[in-house]
Amino acid sequence: MKINKISKSGTLESSDIYIILMPNENGGIEVELESLVIKQFGEQIKKTIIDTLVELGVEDTIVRAQDKGALDYTIRARVETAVKRAQ
Repeated sequence: MKINKISKSGTLESSDIYIILMPNENGGIEVELESLVIKQFGEQIKKTIIDTLVELGVEDTIVRAQDKGALDYTIRARVETAVKRAQ
């Protein structure tokens, strides 16, 4: 699946994550992450985002994520919602 339009999901509230998906003209999946806990959990957050996109069959997208302490299931839900909104 290719992302053809910008889509958003989530909030900037505590324990949530705000996800923006955009088309990537250069190909591949790129993740830009801002987080309060990036030093401790940044790699795990990126992995969860990428794994969810791969499971959904998404290719060629740029992800901008602003994390406020979201747990894995919240991250997955926000990414899935943004993907569905991009269809």
